[in-house]
Amino acid sequence: CTLYSVFMTNVFSRTSIVLWSYLFTSVLLLVTLPVLAAAITMLLFDRNFCFAFFDPLGGGDPILFQHMFWFFGHPEVYVLILPGFGIISHICLSISANFDAFGFYGLLFAMFSIVCLGSSVWGHHMFTVGLDVKTAVFFSSVTMIIGVPTGIKVFTWLYMLLNSSVNVSDPVLWWVVSFIVLFTFGGVTGIVLSACVLDNILHDTWFVVAHFHYVMSLGSYISIIVMFIWWWPLITGLSLNKCLLQCQCIISNVGFNLCFFPMHYFGLCGLPRRVCIYEYSYNWINVVCTVGSFISAFS
Repeated sequence: CTLYSVFMTNVFSRTSIVLWSYLFTSVLLLVTLPVLAAAITMLLFDRNFCFAFFDPLGGGDPILFQHMFWFFGHPEVYVLILPGFGIISHICLSISANFDAFGFYGLLFAMFSIVCLGSSVWGHHMFTVGLDVKTAVFFSSVTMIIGVPTGIKVFTWLYMLLNSSVNVSDPVLWWVVSFIVLFTFGGVTGIVLSACVLDNILHDTWFVVAHFHYVMSLGSYISIIVMFIWWWPLITGLSLNKCLLQCQCIISNVGFNLCFFPMHYFGLCGLPRRVCIYEYSYNWINVVCTVGSFISAFS
């Protein structure tokens, strides 16, 4: 209701894209949380009152629980990253020297497309459970199509940065570029995993862990850092140390990539995730990942 009142009292194109990102996030939560609540309630009845919604011994379907869980679980990823999209878009629009309506509307409708498509691809988490071919092809195709609006956002950000008047040494620019590079790399691995044939091979490996962290974890973390750098001086009137911000950006990126990039190699080698035991030949690469995690924590 608060967002609705803001939209009604402002010109459409003058409403901050950050507000639009929070509106889309709210819509996703309103659509998906009731399904998760229903799944949890049905599971509680199965466990405590001898119902059989998901118990095959009583005629239930355990795959139904996965459908209901991932119908919430995948949009939840966008719930976490959409505010980051809004923040990065807002900053790019703010520092762009050639602001025009195309940049704003392109970002807005790309975000809307991501919300619509992101609510229809939960099945790509379930390629290994034995989905029929038509269902697997549908979820695989729609997952690939999400790359189109995501690509529109990335190229729009790059276009606005190329036409920006901000100094190259500005830490905000460094963090925004880091977000674009890391998120794009994670998106490319997501396209790889969207192919149901490849996903059947890589689904239970560290490749998925690497993809997830590049797209969501690093994207959300960088969004928080950028938001802090951008609005902290405005809120408090206190400026941040430019040199320390640059050092933090460099150290963070080194730590991120040392920690998560080798996981792609683990996945391609078939190393299973959720298993703490591995062959000794992978030991030194695991040490590299551990060192990267400590560097990230230090940054």
